[in-house]
Amino acid sequence: MKVPITLQYFDGCPNWMQAEKDLKSAIEIVNLDVEINYQKVESHSEAERLAFRGSPTILISGNDPFADPDAPVGLSCRVYRTGERTSGSPGVDALTKALWAVPL
Repeated sequence: MKVPITLQYFDGCPNWMQAEKDLKSAIEIVNLDVEINYQKVESHSEAERLAFRGSPTILISGNDPFADPDAPVGLSCRVYRTGERTSGSPGVDALTKALWAVPL
């Protein structure tokens, strides 16, 4: 059975493209059978309905492994902590770790 992954993004933030590359690298490392779906968030009302906490958001089996419940909902670029710095993507290492944690 394929693991569903949703990459949520909006056009105003280019970080989703790096997150996509990092995600594909992590999937290759873990060798997991996945189905990636892309969900473009196009309005603030849609962001509210989805509880979209910024672009990119990566949902693995419907769950956000990097969720910050205090992050605002809306059309903004999401920031991830990667070690001692911040980035627009969680990074290959963090994504690999999240994928290893997927129950099969």
